[in-house]
Amino acid sequence: MPTIQTGLEQLIKDPHRWLTSGQRLGLLSNPASVDRRLAHARILLKQAFGEQLKALYSPQHGFFAEKQDNMVESTDLIDPVLQIPVFSLYGKTRIPDVRMFEPIDVLLVDLQDVGCRVYTFIYTLSYCLEAAKKYDVQVVVLDRPNPINGVDVEGNCLADDCTSFVGRYPIPMRHGLTIGELAGLFNDYFKIGCRLKVVPMAGWQRQMLFADTGLPWVAPSPNMPAPQTALVYPGQVLWEGTNVSEGRGTAQPFELFGAPYIQVEKILKTMGSRRIPGAALRPTVFEPTSNKWLDTPCNGFQIHVTDPVRYRPYKTTLCLLQAVISAHREQFKWKTPPYEYEFERLPIDLIIGDRNIRRRLENLEPVDELEAGWHENLECFEKIRQEFMIYQS
Repeated sequence: MPTIQTGLEQLIKDPHRWLTSGQRLGLLSNPASVDRRLAHARILLKQAFGEQLKALYSPQHGFFAEKQDNMVESTDLIDPVLQIPVFSLYGKTRIPDVRMFEPIDVLLVDLQDVGCRVYTFIYTLSYCLEAAKKYDVQVVVLDRPNPINGVDVEGNCLADDCTSFVGRYPIPMRHGLTIGELAGLFNDYFKIGCRLKVVPMAGWQRQMLFADTGLPWVAPSPNMPAPQTALVYPGQVLWEGTNVSEGRGTAQPFELFGAPYIQVEKILKTMGSRRIPGAALRPTVFEPTSNKWLDTPCNGFQIHVTDPVRYRPYKTTLCLLQAVISAHREQFKWKTPPYEYEFERLPIDLIIGDRNIRRRLENLEPVDELEAGWHENLECFEKIRQEFMIYQS
């Protein structure tokens, strides 16, 4: 197995190559911001730069990733280890203000993304880029692997009328970029224009899954417990916009999905001969301990990914979602707002990123036809992303 060094490890190996002596530093991080020995970034930065580290910042779910669900805010605090302030970027505001950036000259960003458009960490990054431009702060992104590979892109690009905190830019559901590459795309292509630097990984190759890196997995959010969760997430996150449980409140969120009203044999019959490339559906019953259908047995399935190369998470869940709509038209419902600070638009429209696709799903139009409709935009995005790739295949 090749040796992969994250951007954090590259920075610590040669700190003065990347940062100027005397600069006041801030760090946007969470529990997944560790090196291969599980030492946290803030401890490593303190050892390397001493009193230059002035402030910490946390994304959704909190500095310790302790907040379980959406729209559960975290507060500012004092780090119990370093005794420096931790500013919440998922609290009273999601946009850094002048008070937050006043203590620093450089913001270091070390977050583990999961390769999906709706994962909010990348929009916290985008707001930081905008604030850095406004307050003349440099941003240095410490790059990390895309855990579901940097080759495959999938899904429709976000429509203008569906922008939200789970989608700010017209990128597809599965974007195939690292967080450092996304930073470049946001900053340059979408014309934020802050002073940006990316510390690249060493040894990472685009076709790698997280299991190929030899790096330890630390859950970047409470419901992303394992790399296989990330594999299914770009599709299974769609259930968040429905009255079907996405497995929150179980040990296998997003791998599991179901509801009390689902009849698994009816779903399998509705799916008919449509086999799922690269995955198997295992009928099961689970009982969430929180969130939807609390303490209620849910009939459903676990998705077992058998071939990650062939598996297409977004298309797979669109097919499953349409099967549930068809088989249980009376019981199935779209989740009502609020969702991620949106109080009027349907959550599913924000997640899918296109109201028209939701309507076509309801009308049971074949998913292959839906997929054909976004092919041109996906090809356009593919050309754009090539300009921002740091790593080649």
